[in-house]
Amino acid sequence: MGAVILLYGIAAYAIFFATVLYAMGFVANVVVPKSIDIAVAAGAGDAPFAEALVVNVLLLGLFAVQHSVMARPAFKRWWTRIIAPAAERSTFVLLASLALILLFVQWRPMTASIWTVTDPVAGAALTAISWLGWVLVFVSTFLIDHFELFGLKQVVARLTGRQLPPPTFKTPLFYRRIRHPIYLGFLLAFWATATMSAGHLLFAIATTGYILIGIWFEERDLIELFGDKYRHYREQVGMFIPLPGRRFDARRIEPSQRVEASQREAPTRT
Repeated sequence: MGAVILLYGIAAYAIFFATVLYAMGFVANVVVPKSIDIAVAAGAGDAPFAEALVVNVLLLGLFAVQHSVMARPAFKRWWTRIIAPAAERSTFVLLASLALILLFVQWRPMTASIWTVTDPVAGAALTAISWLGWVLVFVSTFLIDHFELFGLKQVVARLTGRQLPPPTFKTPLFYRRIRHPIYLGFLLAFWATATMSAGHLLFAIATTGYILIGIWFEERDLIELFGDKYRHYREQVGMFIPLPGRRFDARRIEPSQRVEASQREAPTRT
């Protein structure tokens, strides 16, 4: 059974990785056959605005609901009564990837121009910022354990019969200055563009709204898990922008808070 779960986890990760690579091309309108502003059929025009708006909003909403519901601790506790706990994260990753694939396939381009930056230097700078956002996303996942975040560590542990070490609250590198570098990376990737179409703007607004709502739920869960330790962290560290002269210093937590926090340690991200 452990070997089956391992193969399942590897397959889920491979699909996820390919989906993320496609997402990068989808947002940037490069390499991939169908993107945020380019339909598959050469010369195909935009769908009627109302149709495109409704379909695209539903696709974005489906991803947001799937991702948010399955990330909640209460759902995880219920879900692991049905599937093997080692496969829970891989299943989450797989279903999120399938929701994105559906979005890519069914997306209706809305190519009306909102803004166009004609200066080549400014346009190149915006493109560089967008790709820098993707780099920030990937680097940040490795800082907090990329392979555990996307389910591979769990399935390998199941195969080898090892127990994963107790999770700990970590604030490596970027996390000492901003609380959500992964989400910041996505915001940079989605908003920094020299050509903003109506469809791209809809995508950016919807994903930004989802990110802000997701942060509210995530931080509520983290406060429940970590108590005053996370409250202290949130006071010291900005959400997306470093607070002047501040960085997280666990040594400033009162001894009583350290005891409470050590008893509640859990992963920093769901």
